[in-house]
Amino acid sequence: MEIIGPADALPGHRVRRVAVAGPAGSGKSTLARTLCERMGIPFVEFESFFHAPGWTVRETWQADVLEFVAGDEWAIEWQGEEVRERMTERLDVLVWLDHPRAMTVARTIVRTLKRRVGRGSKIAGGNVEGPLRTFFTDRDHIVKLAWRYHPMIRARVRKVIAENRYPDLVVVRLRGQRQVDRWLDGPFARNLRYGAGR
Repeated sequence: MEIIGPADALPGHRVRRVAVAGPAGSGKSTLARTLCERMGIPFVEFESFFHAPGWTVRETWQADVLEFVAGDEWAIEWQGEEVRERMTERLDVLVWLDHPRAMTVARTIVRTLKRRVGRGSKIAGGNVEGPLRTFFTDRDHIVKLAWRYHPMIRARVRKVIAENRYPDLVVVRLRGQRQVDRWLDGPFARNLRYGAGR
């Protein structure tokens, strides 16, 4: 296993399967969508497999995710405790958005506010987050979850690295949006050109 940074070269073959790890507000979905656009493949948000209307869980979500990651080329968020291991087995690259906790929580607050006024990204299943005032009454308010899960996601990625069960896996650790942009326009762009034979 190789752990690299935003300026380090990717493997000497075209990357075809990528997952993006990070807590709420880190930009997982945004980056996965961007990767798909640049790879020229459709983007499927992880939450669309999982969420049904009324915040219920789709019965077939695990089978649907596993069918998706059995494909030859994709980028998706590194989520779903029940399927994460199978997803990791298929990966070429795991992009770890290891942003500061304050940054991801602030982004979560802004995203929630935008959604409340109808300007933010849609949630799968037509679901709607509760208003910010429920922060004081709802233990699982998205902002609280963003704070609580930040160290948990970091621990999960570190566990994959420590166990080192996937010797061909490349982990790209990015801290902050500047590093994300630098990686996209540098090593990732060069990898795509390599795959195109240029």
